[in-house]
Amino acid sequence: MEKEYHKLVRDRIPEIIRQSGIECETAVLSETEYCQALRLKLIEEATEVAEADKDNLVAELADLYEVIDALMLSYGISGDRILNAQAKRRETRGGFTKKIMLLRTF
Repeated sequence: MEKEYHKLVRDRIPEIIRQSGIECETAVLSETEYCQALRLKLIEEATEVAEADKDNLVAELADLYEVIDALMLSYGISGDRILNAQAKRRETRGGFTKKIMLLRTF
């Protein structure tokens, strides 16, 4: 039974699929296509984090981190740069520790 995916997958997924006795077709993306696919993968993984139950949350967060790491590498962004930006935003806008939900503005 053929199934279409057209999505970015981890490097070993084709190997794992073939080991299970199923054939698959793959393509190597250009750098531009790869960057776009990573952005789409970020949304996919964030959705999985949002929908994860407590038992699966760590694994889904790990997947999200993997995509973030790939994006940072692809764009040449260092971890220090991200942490500095995070600290600046936390200083100017705050964090999420107070659990505030904005209901409306007038």
